[in-house]
Amino acid sequence: MQTRGNTILITGGGSGIGRALAEAFHQRGNRVIVAGRRAAALEDVVRANPGIEAFVLDVTDPEDIARAAAKIATEYPGLNALVNNAGIMQPEDWRAAEVDTGIAEATIATNLLAPIRLTAALLPLLHKQEKSAVLNVSSGLAFLPLAITPTYSATKAAIHSFSESLRYQLAGTGVDVIEIAPPYVQTELMGEQQASDPNAMPLAEFIDEVMSILDTQPEVREVLVKRVLPLRFAAEQGRDGYAKQFAGLNDHFAGK
Repeated sequence: MQTRGNTILITGGGSGIGRALAEAFHQRGNRVIVAGRRAAALEDVVRANPGIEAFVLDVTDPEDIARAAAKIATEYPGLNALVNNAGIMQPEDWRAAEVDTGIAEATIATNLLAPIRLTAALLPLLHKQEKSAVLNVSSGLAFLPLAITPTYSATKAAIHSFSESLRYQLAGTGVDVIEIAPPYVQTELMGEQQASDPNAMPLAEFIDEVMSILDTQPEVREVLVKRVLPLRFAAEQGRDGYAKQFAGLNDHFAGK
């Protein structure tokens, strides 16, 4: 993927990684459109970054996705990059006497069904471009799950798998498929405390490294910053090494 001269749609673009990616691409001269459910957050992005465009989109609503796809085809016919970034991450307690699957269902709808539906809706437009790209934001937890967020980790593992298969099927079509797998980053994904957690990677550092990879490796398939490598390649340590790293990660977040 070339990082200049594109028309890019970024979901979940009102905050966190989505907003930071939007600003980074905008600074490189791309036409950037951010979409999300919170109109106020989108308006703040637009005010702070003249030239970025925005519209409200509920990615969990198939009808809203269809409406957005029609709008994009009409108003942004040159769209050649889709960043599936919108996501939610909430803890679940599967030890409860009665497990409430509401969080799991909402997580699957937002993190997995939404990017699948939006990609399907926009692929006809992406195929019209000489070169285009689908960028799926997964997570280091796709490869080493965090037990307190089991469905989040599972959806990100699914996004990794979906990206692999989509890339294979679209080979030779002109549509690249790129996966961005963040480590633990200072955003508000799991609440305000995460944005200042010293154990998390500063957001600006993460974005700088991501953009450097995209700038210098136009054929990249997986965007992996250095801090995510231990998670991404946990399985390469063998069964015992993986088990030790899994226990270390989860004991830390469990306060053990």
